[in-house]
Amino acid sequence: MYRKDAPRVESVHRALVLLKLIIEEGSISVTEAAAALEVNASTAQRLLVTLVHDGFAAQREDRRYGDGSALANVGVATPQLTTRLRPALEKLFERVGETVHVATLVGTRIQNIDGIEASWHPLRFGSRVGAWLPAHITSGGKALLADLSDDEVDARYKMALTSPRAHSVDVDLVSLHEQLDDIRDSRIAWNFEESEPGLAAMSISVGAQHGPRAALSVALPIARFTKELGAKWSADLIEIADEIGGKISGEIGGAAGPSPASPR
Repeated sequence: MYRKDAPRVESVHRALVLLKLIIEEGSISVTEAAAALEVNASTAQRLLVTLVHDGFAAQREDRRYGDGSALANVGVATPQLTTRLRPALEKLFERVGETVHVATLVGTRIQNIDGIEASWHPLRFGSRVGAWLPAHITSGGKALLADLSDDEVDARYKMALTSPRAHSVDVDLVSLHEQLDDIRDSRIAWNFEESEPGLAAMSISVGAQHGPRAALSVALPIARFTKELGAKWSADLIEIADEIGGKISGEIGGAAGPSPASPR
């Protein structure tokens, strides 16, 4: 059982702090790591090298430490998640004829772990598989944040905003919470040019209420988006999410919500 007065293992705590910083900020230098931990540079470097050896970090050409191969799967609750969601992704792609992705949430960022690009469109939204993006400006990220309690959302952003590189996080929490409330009602999250100019995107969270979660999303040039398509694809997303939820971990999280809301 957990005891509040139990002593913590300081080296483990420090390594976890560095992992959080790498996840939240994308990369960290030895100097930034030392400042965050309030230790000397040699201690910070030893911790970072340990993370590299275990695959949780990787040193880049600019000597900063970023995500390692092991950390790339932190947001994926099981190694089979991509495989399990692939049929749903293909079904969504057949219905919408636009670029589609699967994303998972880590901290305050999402990673696109799979996708299919609508390559036949002269003007299209390209694949972003492997990309890490801020959750609060993406439809997939907002869909997954809506699964969390308000307190959990605040806690995640408090950590991000107090990190050594807080200037890289620009979030209006009041507006975000309003959007998350709407998503919890409709189940559909929207992104109109928040993450990239000229982009329209919509997403839904899929999975079990207390199990692994991922977001299915549709993305396209905003010039080709209409409210009619948004309403149709919202229904498609909800239908597909309900069909595949049980295949991930036994049940879908929550019942189908009301009709999709109009874009904000």
